[in-house]
Amino acid sequence: MGKIYKIVTVPAKTLRQRSVEVDPKSIGTPEFQSFLDDLIATMDSQSSPAGIAAPQVGRNERIFIVNERWGPKVFINPEIEVLSEAIVESEEGCFSVPGVWGIVPRAKKVRLKALDRHGRKMEIVARAFEAIVLQHEFDHLEGVLFIDKMTHTTKGENTKSV
Repeated sequence: MGKIYKIVTVPAKTLRQRSVEVDPKSIGTPEFQSFLDDLIATMDSQSSPAGIAAPQVGRNERIFIVNERWGPKVFINPEIEVLSEAIVESEEGCFSVPGVWGIVPRAKKVRLKALDRHGRKMEIVARAFEAIVLQHEFDHLEGVLFIDKMTHTTKGENTKSV
């Protein structure tokens, strides 16, 4: 189990800054790999985690983790492309905005290109919930929070934090 970081919450300025690219040469270093393990451990320590982004632990680097069925998946220096004009609305919450839940419109289908935790290029096409999670975490790297996009607040029942 890695180190558990304190989650940065609003109104922290770092949550509103665009994160910087990760130097691909640093990905294989023990320090970087240790940070990824710590970020995963921090995500896993939260209630019902769908994902976490580096800015949420005070590191403005273009890294996020998504909690998939078979385990955590690391995305480094991601680029996202909307593939569908169709919009889905879902209830979102966020570790960095505690106690707030709201309905957020998102693209139904996206393509994400990134480096994996070993620095290898990857590309995925995601739909529905997976697309929502990827867009939510990508927004963190842009300094955008779900509250900036939500149409109205809800009580937050029966929903994972993304």
